[in-house]
Amino acid sequence: MARAGLTAERVTVAGAELADEVGLDRVTMSQVARRLGVRDASLYAHVLGLEDLRGRIALLAADEKTIRIAEATAGRAGKDALVAFANAWREYAHEHPGRYMATQAPIEIDPEPAAKAPGPRRAVELTYGMLRGYGLIEPDLTDVVRLLRSTFHGFVALEAAGGFAHQRAPQRSWLRTLDALHILLEHWPPSREGDSS
Repeated sequence: MARAGLTAERVTVAGAELADEVGLDRVTMSQVARRLGVRDASLYAHVLGLEDLRGRIALLAADEKTIRIAEATAGRAGKDALVAFANAWREYAHEHPGRYMATQAPIEIDPEPAAKAPGPRRAVELTYGMLRGYGLIEPDLTDVVRLLRSTFHGFVALEAAGGFAHQRAPQRSWLRTLDALHILLEHWPPSREGDSS
């Protein structure tokens, strides 16, 4: 019953497609095997198990999301870069909800495929590059990265869960949120690292 040409990459893509359809937490090895037309045991020649598959999905998604953000922000700076970055993030989350959740969940990732995947490292470079236009330095950069991730993820997670039931369209709130973030980043308060508070 094993299908010729089965690879770790094909198993990962099948798992990622399934995650987008049913949710990352509902993906099982049996479902992935059925999708590929193979026995469950055939998968274990390519991935170590469900946690390894989830880690591989997270790395695939990080690569895809990073490529999308890189293309969106190329040649942009300041508010234009911020808006392009945020929109690319949100669009990826909308189009690939299961894969997106894999990038946000605490998943133990096998160091071997992680070392070969440029997505996570490139994501950090793109984020810091986008923020250079605001003249921020450490430790403020780390604080801003955490703020942006919390804001973007919080918005798309609430949106996906139907948390914005008010008649005002979420898109309007999204645009106002980006306006507010731009103003905040332009007027970021100086670090108070030396304060005792």
